[in-house]
Amino acid sequence: MSDDPAEALNTPRPDDDARVAASLIGIQSASDFWLLDLSDSGEIVPLTPLTPVPLTRPWFAGIANIRGNLYAVTDFSAFQGKTPTPQNSSSRFLLIGTRYGSNAALLVTRMLGLRKAGDLAREDAASDDPHWVEGVYFDKEGRAWRKLNVRALLSDSCFMEIGI
Repeated sequence: MSDDPAEALNTPRPDDDARVAASLIGIQSASDFWLLDLSDSGEIVPLTPLTPVPLTRPWFAGIANIRGNLYAVTDFSAFQGKTPTPQNSSSRFLLIGTRYGSNAALLVTRMLGLRKAGDLAREDAASDDPHWVEGVYFDKEGRAWRKLNVRALLSDSCFMEIGI
């Protein structure tokens, strides 16, 4: 090992490979499987009571108070025109907006943990997929996972326009 401090900073640590390989987090929304970059996933929070907001879209689940901060919660499944997410012990809030200065959260069916990008085969998103779908990945069992681009979702006018 060198005495050069710059070289020590650039030398990969043993856990760097594991962190890079598992840089995706999996979620389930209704019967669909989604991947997000771990850096975009934000905090995962068990359900807290939601305060309904009148005159909003059916997919807008309400406002949640999480440790004194208010989050606008979107039912991710309902937002996509699918069945509403059941609010039960496996459901979670995924605080996706914090990194981008927004208090936005997704209500999802359940968390599926870290996924290794190297274990997945990537294809381009279908032409009819929304622009916030980066691509589709397939695992060894042939299950399709759509990759969510959080920044694109947060800037989507449909996602941001909750009023009816």
